[in-house]
Amino acid sequence: MQATLILTNARILTMDPARPRASAIALAGDRILALGARAPIEALAGPGTEVIDCKGATLLPGFVESHVHLVLGGAELQHLPLGGVQGMEAVTAAFRAFGAKHPDRPILMAQGGFHTMLGKPMTRQVLDGIVADRPLAIMAADHHTVWANTAALQAADLLHGAPMPAGHEVVMGPDGTATGELLEFEAFSPIMALGGELRINLGIATGEEPVPAPTAAEQAIDRAKTAAGLAHCARHGITSMVNMDGNRYTIELLRGLQSEGKLTARVKVPFHFKPHMDLSALDRAEEMQADFNDEWLSSGFVKMFMDGVMDSRTAFMLNDYPEVPGHRSVALFPGAEFNRIATEIDRRGLQIAVHAIGDAAVRTTIDGYDAARKANGPRDSRHRIEHIELIDPADISRLGTLGIVASVQPPHAPGAMDFALEPTIHTLGLSRLKDAYLARTLAEAGAPIAYSSDWPVTDVSVLRGIQCAVTRLPFAAEGAEDQRLSLMETLHAYTAGGAFAAHWDRLTGTLRPGMAADVVVLSGDIESCGAGEIARLDIALTVAGGRITWRA
Repeated sequence: MQATLILTNARILTMDPARPRASAIALAGDRILALGARAPIEALAGPGTEVIDCKGATLLPGFVESHVHLVLGGAELQHLPLGGVQGMEAVTAAFRAFGAKHPDRPILMAQGGFHTMLGKPMTRQVLDGIVADRPLAIMAADHHTVWANTAALQAADLLHGAPMPAGHEVVMGPDGTATGELLEFEAFSPIMALGGELRINLGIATGEEPVPAPTAAEQAIDRAKTAAGLAHCARHGITSMVNMDGNRYTIELLRGLQSEGKLTARVKVPFHFKPHMDLSALDRAEEMQADFNDEWLSSGFVKMFMDGVMDSRTAFMLNDYPEVPGHRSVALFPGAEFNRIATEIDRRGLQIAVHAIGDAAVRTTIDGYDAARKANGPRDSRHRIEHIELIDPADISRLGTLGIVASVQPPHAPGAMDFALEPTIHTLGLSRLKDAYLARTLAEAGAPIAYSSDWPVTDVSVLRGIQCAVTRLPFAAEGAEDQRLSLMETLHAYTAGGAFAAHWDRLTGTLRPGMAADVVVLSGDIESCGAGEIARLDIALTVAGGRITWRA
């Protein structure tokens, strides 16, 4: 077979313990043809072979974004970014400049908000002081809270409240009108609808399909947002990703791009099972698995939410929240119900991924996976828990015993990179920090580790995530331990670990002949970088499916 592309004079990290290093690699179309020393690999070059001298740069498997919201992230690239912006004056200036630039937008939507960014509660009246004559909304960085001004609440018909399913809330004030704070996805879906983004939010908000069916023009708009998300990920060396929200419409958007030759990464999309559904809804999950099951676009798993997040106190806890006696939040799927659902999903041979933040949510999820295993027998299910921000020590060893994948986001730890210490630390309580945002402890207990960003919750840049993972300091609290993994363990978690978690390890987990050609080249030697220098490396080359998708 003729080599179409050879990368040589590289420091290749294969993530294959049997052969961890090489210096050259040959690709034939979208497959890896050979891997090894320079001389035998370079000898495979023919008249039409492109040969790239990597000049000692690092080459490794393409990054696997194990937990990402691709379409939502693509859409949010058009929103106002407020990362690093705080204070009433600065936020007001940013919104007014953004509004002047986009006079025809039906809503001024911003991303990256946090509870204390204005130095006062973010009520609708306070937001009216920023912009009063146009709908305005700020999405929290964790994407579980939106703050809206009066005009936005009126336009979305939320000013006087609205009935919501358990765990979703339009927060009401003593005057009988909405305060402006909207908790969880269904509460702020009407706000997203103002900007024409309800269709692409259904995969995370309700799990249902858009009704009526989107027109060709609407599908084209949504495909463009999806393509923008793919391009953004390609710039950061991501060649495979697990989209953690989904319905059939989401994967159909990707199929449309695939048919046009514009699918630049391998993508896996779930069926999102929500509390209002009965078990017959899983028929749709099986249909998605059957209809989308090629090497570059697939389904085959079910996503669920067990709870919310710490900062809004919607995470399900074993103990009361500090300073809020009697409040522990609730499980979106109570234990016995989740056991029944998990058992049925597992019986159908589907993988399960559950968002679980609080220690009670994590325990409920583990119990469900244990129940499924006992009912159906052990198999290579690789069921996952997403985030695991807090876990009771008694439950740590159960992940390894049951083979549960710990899907962890290094930048989420407060103070590590993208999230401030407050209000998370205050909400969690100092006494629990030793059990929060674990990585090394879970790995040492035998849990497979997959790292990711949860983009657009945090920046999709894997290099920043790697820097965060290897530089994060222990919390300043009694009993808190160093949770960093080594550089090579971290690289594994962002590549082979993510591939394992997605059942892609036979495709992308190692750079061996016959594997799909997912590789990324870093402009320097990552192993010789100081921890603080890692994020400054450039992505020199990304190859996915045999196509060079981005060059620095």
